[in-house]
Amino acid sequence: MFKKLLSVATLMTVSGSCYASIPDRDTEAKVDVTVNEEKAVPITKEIPVPKSWLCPGCNENEQYVLEQLQERTKITDRNALATIMGNIKQESKFIPNICEGGARVSYNRCYSGGYGLIQWTTAGRYNNLGKFCDKYDCDPSSLEGQTRYMINENIFQTQLPYFEGSGQTVSYYMNAAYRWLGWGIHGARTNYSYDYTKKMVFT
Repeated sequence: MFKKLLSVATLMTVSGSCYASIPDRDTEAKVDVTVNEEKAVPITKEIPVPKSWLCPGCNENEQYVLEQLQERTKITDRNALATIMGNIKQESKFIPNICEGGARVSYNRCYSGGYGLIQWTTAGRYNNLGKFCDKYDCDPSSLEGQTRYMINENIFQTQLPYFEGSGQTVSYYMNAAYRWLGWGIHGARTNYSYDYTKKMVFT
C-alpha cells in the first residue's frame, strides 16, 4: 500500500512538473522582432508616375510637340491639346523647315510667306524666332528650337490661360487658336483637331 501511494505521488509530481514547464499563450506570443539594420532590406515607397496624354498613332514630331506642350505649360485638357495639334498640322504638317509653298529650306532661306511649325509670317514674328534662338542657343530651323519659341512667344502666352482651362469644346479652344495664329484659311484644322481627340490616350 505504501509503495502504491509513493508511485501515485511520484507520478503527480512528474506530471505537475511537466505542466508547469509549458508556457502559456501570452508567453508564446512574445517574438523577438529586433532588426539587424545592417542586413535589413530597406522598404522603399513607390513614387507615382504622373499621367499625361499620349498619341501612340502619331509620328515622332507630333509626339514631341504634344509632350512639350504638357511639360512646359499647365494644359491638361485633351480638347485643348488636340486643338493646338490640329492647327499645327494644318499650318505645317509638323515639318519645321517648311517655307510657305512647300519648299524645305533653312530659316535664313525662306524669303517670303510663312515659315516653320505655325508658318510665322509677319516680319516681327519671323525675326523673333531667329532672335529667340540666338539668345537661347537653339536652331530656328529645328523642331526643338521652334517648339520652344512657339510656347514662349508672347502671342501664344496671351492665349495660354484659355488653353489651360478645362472641360471646354474644340470649338471653344479654336477661338483661342484663331487669336493665336490669325489664319486666313481655316482648312481642315477642325477635322484634324477632332482626329487628335480620338488618337490621344491618357496614361
